[in-house]
Amino acid sequence: MGQAWREAYPQLMALFDEANSILGYDLQTLCFEGPAEQLNRTEYTQPALLVTSLIAWRALDARIHPSAVAGHSLGEYSAIVAAGGLSFPDAVALVRKRARYMEEAVPSGSGLVVAILGLTGEVVTDICREAQSVGVVEAANFNSPGQVVIAGKKAAVERAIELAKVQGCRRALPLPVSVPVHSSLMQPAADRFAPHVHVAPLSDLTVPLFNNVEARPLVRAEEIRRSLIRQLPSSVLWEQTIRAMWQDGIRTFIEIGPGMVLTRVAKRIVPEAALHHIQDPESLEKTLTKIRH
Repeated sequence: MGQAWREAYPQLMALFDEANSILGYDLQTLCFEGPAEQLNRTEYTQPALLVTSLIAWRALDARIHPSAVAGHSLGEYSAIVAAGGLSFPDAVALVRKRARYMEEAVPSGSGLVVAILGLTGEVVTDICREAQSVGVVEAANFNSPGQVVIAGKKAAVERAIELAKVQGCRRALPLPVSVPVHSSLMQPAADRFAPHVHVAPLSDLTVPLFNNVEARPLVRAEEIRRSLIRQLPSSVLWEQTIRAMWQDGIRTFIEIGPGMVLTRVAKRIVPEAALHHIQDPESLEKTLTKIRH
């Protein structure tokens, strides 16, 4: 993760050094060399995604001025940095606490996160409600038409998968996430995290953030604080977020950070949109060339 930037933009590697001093471990080596088992743990995944996404953003910054930002789950933090609401070190410090509290909220191995493909959000919500007889299971991410992520206690999620297959789901895909994100099981993490968000040096944004919790544009720092706390135990309304941005006049979407999952998701939500992604110097130049033309 992020290694492709080292040769073309060596000055950006200073962000790893800055993050290391806050995190207390060598994030750059973890991102470049692994081990994957450690990198897939929420406590390490979140800082890694934040820093590598903001490296990509720094390479783009000053060349493109967004009219709005959005971020999927953790991505809200890099989006807020891009919109001038948080400094890089303050974002790293917040995400470090967020990731740790999420990791500690549920015993290791007791939760499960699964993408349900081929069913509507309404059907998946009903399935989760029925499977609640076994334990906590909820719709965590409404990603796109026909793609809803569920999360909760392992037995309850497995029961929901059985019900989803009866309803005709195309596939139930377990995700490499170590905690049941965006479910009520994250409420203890939200409670521990809230005091840190309240005192974090957040500023009003220079452009709106379309938030996960309500899929509406926010600019004021106090609104964003409340949204970040509510985000942990609440569903990510990503499909609704992209639709809200489209209705607000956004026609070009640029995904920034490792991979291009959100670009593919956006294609299913607003197929008419101009979609780009930036995860390395090559994709940066391709995106800039397309936008200029």
